[in-house]
Amino acid sequence: MQVSVEATGRLGRRMTVALPAERLEREVSARLQRVLRTSRFPGFRPGKAPMKLVEAHYAGKIMEEVAGDLIQSSFYEAVVGQGLKPAGGPTVESRLIARGQDLQYTVVFEIYPDVRKLDIVGCRIERPVSSILEEDVDRTIESLRKQRVTWTAVQRAARSGDRLVIDFVGRMNGQPFEGGRASDFALVLGSRSLVDGFEESLVGALPGETRTAAVRFPADYRDPALAGQSVEFEVQVKEVNESVLPDVDATFVREFGIQDGSLETLRAEIRANLERELRDQVRVRVRDQVFELLLQQNDLEVPIALYEAEIDRLIELAADNLEAQGFARTKASRDRSQYADEARRRVALGLILAEIVKSRGLVADPAKVRARVEHLAGGYESPQEFIEWHYAEPGRLSQIESLVLEEQVGAVLLEAADIMDSSVSFDELVERTSPGRREGK
Repeated sequence: MQVSVEATGRLGRRMTVALPAERLEREVSARLQRVLRTSRFPGFRPGKAPMKLVEAHYAGKIMEEVAGDLIQSSFYEAVVGQGLKPAGGPTVESRLIARGQDLQYTVVFEIYPDVRKLDIVGCRIERPVSSILEEDVDRTIESLRKQRVTWTAVQRAARSGDRLVIDFVGRMNGQPFEGGRASDFALVLGSRSLVDGFEESLVGALPGETRTAAVRFPADYRDPALAGQSVEFEVQVKEVNESVLPDVDATFVREFGIQDGSLETLRAEIRANLERELRDQVRVRVRDQVFELLLQQNDLEVPIALYEAEIDRLIELAADNLEAQGFARTKASRDRSQYADEARRRVALGLILAEIVKSRGLVADPAKVRARVEHLAGGYESPQEFIEWHYAEPGRLSQIESLVLEEQVGAVLLEAADIMDSSVSFDELVERTSPGRREGK
């Protein structure tokens, strides 16, 4: 077998392979013999037809099949011989197939980039140091009260914090648009749950009043048909309701499964949950700094095939998220450029981490996987069911195993880093970390 390789870019390769005619002929002849033994032709007993007749009927198809098989097997034989690591399958650019002649073909493909920096020796990592204070517990209790708010109708002007019951219809260029109409819609002023300008236009409205809200959808709005567009909503205010928060008493406490109704027990459980969240936030904050340093030290060009596949995955994730929120999957943006930076970052980081795992011979520690599953289970009403579900099928553990392996990579790299502790409040830590988190808990 003769092989020649040409670079078409940092990662692109064009490889030409020539296989001896004897190799092609040997395989074609063997398959024709098998066909001869089972073929049926009029006027001949089974398996007794002349070879020339069999060749006339089957040689062309068999040549294509043999060529395809030889191209597939010899390609991987060739890349191993050349010390290349293809990223994704090859594309056959050209091929020459003829009996009695060498089989020659040219394929184009990409290779994985070289990851040159596999550590963060001497790099500075800021590790947040925090603790759970009584006011953090108080703030959580207040949030729980708001989740159980009741509403009382009032006959006064609406103000921030009130819940309005409204009907509305939206028009763009004077015409109603899809998804722009609703009846008996409950809206809490100040929740910023609708497009900017909508809620603001209803402050001061009285029950029974009709108002017009002129708004402009953001350029990155989830519905491409409305992104960046100016519209008007005609809004009828049917009710104005003010909030009534529950008292923090035994009845309130029992709603959280604490049968003795003890506020002290509730506060202890809240503190335990917040401390678990604190540990998670610190871990995520440190891990993200490690990953960012690895990306900065390895300016990788990522293979197009992996990059495009990651964009496809992000588009599907966006559709899944919309569906979970009650919107149609079709509302997810299909603008691939919108996902370009994130896809490139994810692929690059994945390649770097894979190389570190390989170079250090790391595998996910089963004990740490178990500990992580049990840790996650602590946030569910039935922890044991959560654990059993994950271990019922090995494949369900794959995501957790990946997270544990990431942590093991981070722990190994941190041994050679310059770690600086930095005091921060729990509230500030959560606020800083949440937008960029890749994992819930």
